Amino acid sequence: MTNQEFNSSLLKMKPKLQRFAMSLVYDREKAPDLVQDTFLKALNYKNKFADFTNFNAWVFTIMKNTFINNYRRNVKENVIIDKITDMECADQPHEKGHFSPETNYSTGEIEMTIDSLSDEFRIPFRMHINGYKYKEIAEELGLKIGTVKSRIFLSRQKLMVMLKDFKE
Repeated sequence: MTNQEFNSSLLKMKPKLQRFAMSLVYDREKAPDLVQDTFLKALNYKNKFADFTNFNAWVFTIMKNTFINNYRRNVKENVIIDKITDMECADQPHEKGHFSPETNYSTGEIEMTIDSLSDEFRIPFRMHINGYKYKEIAEELGLKIGTVKSRIFLSRQKLMVMLKDFKE
Protein backbone atom coordinates (compact mmCIF):
# COMPACT_ATOMS: atom_id res chain seq x y z
CA MET A 1 0.00 0.00 0.00
CA THR A 2 1.45 3.35 -0.98
CA ASN A 3 1.52 6.33 1.37
CA GLN A 4 -1.23 8.04 -0.63
CA GLU A 5 -3.46 4.95 -0.52
CA PHE A 6 -2.78 4.58 3.20
CA ASN A 7 -3.68 8.21 3.95
CA SER A 8 -6.76 8.08 1.71
CA SER A 9 -8.01 4.89 3.38
CA LEU A 10 -7.42 6.38 6.81
CA LEU A 11 -9.35 9.56 5.99
CA LYS A 12 -12.27 7.54 4.55
CA MET A 13 -12.55 5.79 7.93
CA LYS A 14 -13.00 9.02 9.90
CA PRO A 15 -16.84 8.86 10.24
CA LYS A 16 -16.68 5.21 11.36
CA LEU A 17 -13.88 6.00 13.81
CA GLN A 18 -15.85 8.94 15.25
CA ARG A 19 -18.86 6.68 15.90
CA PHE A 20 -16.63 4.02 17.46
CA ALA A 21 -14.90 6.63 19.62
CA MET A 22 -18.28 7.86 20.88
CA SER A 23 -19.27 4.29 21.74
CA LEU A 24 -16.11 4.00 23.82
CA VAL A 25 -15.88 7.33 25.64
CA TYR A 26 -19.53 8.59 25.64
CA ASP A 27 -18.23 12.15 25.53
CA ARG A 28 -18.55 14.48 22.51
CA GLU A 29 -15.43 16.40 23.57
CA LYS A 30 -13.17 13.39 24.16
CA ALA A 31 -14.21 11.38 21.09
CA PRO A 32 -12.38 13.64 18.57
CA ASP A 33 -9.26 13.45 20.72
CA LEU A 34 -9.39 9.66 20.58
CA VAL A 35 -9.83 9.79 16.79
CA GLN A 36 -6.87 12.15 16.51
CA ASP A 37 -4.70 9.93 18.70
CA THR A 38 -5.68 6.96 16.55
CA PHE A 39 -4.76 8.81 13.35
CA LEU A 40 -1.43 9.82 14.84
CA LYS A 41 -0.57 6.28 15.93
CA ALA A 42 -1.70 4.80 12.62
CA LEU A 43 0.52 7.25 10.74
CA ASN A 44 3.47 6.67 13.07
CA TYR A 45 3.18 2.89 12.75
CA LYS A 46 2.11 2.56 9.11
CA ASN A 47 5.31 0.59 8.45
CA LYS A 48 3.90 -2.08 10.81
CA PHE A 49 0.78 -2.54 8.68
CA ALA A 50 1.03 -5.70 6.59
CA ASP A 51 -0.27 -5.37 3.05
CA PHE A 52 -3.27 -7.49 2.08
CA THR A 53 -4.59 -7.58 5.63
CA ASN A 54 -7.72 -5.92 6.98
CA PHE A 55 -6.86 -2.22 7.21
CA ASN A 56 -10.11 -1.29 9.00
CA ALA A 57 -9.57 -3.92 11.70
CA TRP A 58 -6.00 -2.73 12.19
CA VAL A 59 -7.09 0.90 12.71
CA PHE A 60 -10.02 -0.05 14.97
CA THR A 61 -7.62 -2.15 17.08
CA ILE A 62 -5.33 0.86 17.41
CA MET A 63 -8.29 2.94 18.65
CA LYS A 64 -9.45 0.28 21.10
CA ASN A 65 -5.94 -0.17 22.52
CA THR A 66 -5.45 3.59 22.77
CA PHE A 67 -8.72 3.89 24.66
CA ILE A 68 -7.77 1.06 27.04
CA ASN A 69 -4.32 2.52 27.69
CA ASN A 70 -5.76 5.98 28.35
CA TYR A 71 -8.35 4.51 30.69
CA ARG A 72 -5.73 2.59 32.66
CA ARG A 73 -3.53 5.69 32.86
CA ASN A 74 -6.45 7.77 34.18
CA VAL A 75 -7.36 5.15 36.76
CA LYS A 76 -3.77 5.05 38.04
CA GLU A 77 -3.64 8.84 38.26
CA ASN A 78 -6.86 8.97 40.28
CA VAL A 79 -5.86 6.32 42.83
CA ILE A 80 -4.77 7.74 46.14
CA ILE A 81 -1.99 5.71 47.67
CA ASP A 82 -1.39 5.99 51.39
CA LYS A 83 2.23 5.04 51.96
CA ILE A 84 2.81 3.83 55.50
CA THR A 85 6.09 2.02 55.73
CA ASP A 86 5.51 0.36 59.09
CA MET A 87 1.94 -0.91 59.34
CA GLU A 88 2.38 -1.72 63.03
CA CYS A 89 2.59 2.01 63.71
CA ALA A 90 -0.44 2.98 61.65
CA ASP A 91 -2.82 3.46 64.57
CA GLN A 92 -0.31 4.15 67.30
CA PRO A 93 0.45 7.54 68.82
CA HIS A 94 3.10 9.45 66.90
CA GLU A 95 5.60 9.45 69.74
CA LYS A 96 8.80 7.74 68.68
CA GLY A 97 9.27 4.25 70.10
CA HIS A 98 5.83 4.08 71.74
CA PHE A 99 4.10 0.70 71.56
CA SER A 100 1.31 -0.45 73.83
CA PRO A 101 1.79 -3.79 75.61
CA GLU A 102 -1.10 -5.24 73.55
CA THR A 103 0.65 -4.34 70.29
CA ASN A 104 3.92 -5.94 71.35
CA TYR A 105 2.09 -9.06 72.47
CA SER A 106 0.04 -9.34 69.27
CA THR A 107 3.03 -8.74 67.05
CA GLY A 108 5.07 -11.29 68.96
CA GLU A 109 2.27 -13.86 68.79
CA ILE A 110 1.81 -13.32 65.08
CA GLU A 111 5.56 -13.62 64.45
CA MET A 112 5.72 -16.85 66.48
CA THR A 113 2.72 -18.24 64.60
CA ILE A 114 4.32 -17.44 61.26
CA ASP A 115 7.57 -19.04 62.46
CA SER A 116 5.64 -22.19 63.41
CA LEU A 117 4.75 -22.82 59.75
CA SER A 118 6.84 -25.40 57.94
CA ASP A 119 9.67 -24.07 55.75
CA GLU A 120 7.79 -24.78 52.53
CA PHE A 121 5.06 -22.32 53.59
CA ARG A 122 6.94 -19.93 55.88
CA ILE A 123 9.75 -18.95 53.48
CA PRO A 124 7.55 -17.96 50.50
CA PHE A 125 5.10 -16.21 52.86
CA ARG A 126 7.86 -14.20 54.57
CA MET A 127 9.32 -13.23 51.20
CA HIS A 128 5.86 -12.12 50.03
CA ILE A 129 5.17 -9.95 53.08
CA ASN A 130 8.66 -8.47 52.69
CA GLY A 131 7.67 -7.18 49.25
CA TYR A 132 8.95 -9.81 46.85
CA LYS A 133 6.78 -10.43 43.77
CA TYR A 134 5.53 -13.93 43.03
CA LYS A 135 7.90 -14.24 40.08
CA GLU A 136 10.90 -13.20 42.19
CA ILE A 137 10.00 -15.73 44.89
CA ALA A 138 9.62 -18.47 42.28
CA GLU A 139 13.00 -17.70 40.77
CA GLU A 140 14.74 -17.45 44.15
CA LEU A 141 13.33 -20.73 45.45
CA GLY A 142 13.37 -22.59 42.13
CA LEU A 143 9.62 -23.19 42.16
CA LYS A 144 6.85 -22.71 39.63
CA ILE A 145 4.88 -19.48 40.06
CA GLY A 146 1.66 -21.45 40.62
CA THR A 147 3.30 -23.33 43.48
CA VAL A 148 4.39 -20.06 45.07
CA LYS A 149 0.89 -18.57 44.80
CA SER A 150 -0.61 -21.74 46.24
CA ARG A 151 1.78 -21.85 49.20
CA ILE A 152 1.20 -18.19 50.04
CA PHE A 153 -2.56 -18.70 49.82
CA LEU A 154 -2.39 -21.81 52.01
CA SER A 155 -0.14 -19.95 54.48
CA ARG A 156 -2.78 -17.25 54.81
CA GLN A 157 -5.48 -19.86 55.34
CA LYS A 158 -3.45 -21.61 58.02
CA LEU A 159 -2.63 -18.33 59.76
CA MET A 160 -6.29 -17.26 59.76
CA VAL A 161 -7.19 -20.50 61.54
CA MET A 162 -4.26 -20.32 63.94
CA LEU A 163 -4.85 -16.62 64.74
CA LYS A 164 -8.64 -16.65 64.90
CA ASP A 165 -8.52 -15.10 68.41
CA PHE A 166 -6.94 -11.94 66.98
CA LYS A 167 -9.93 -11.12 64.78
CA GLU A 168 -11.95 -8.14 65.88
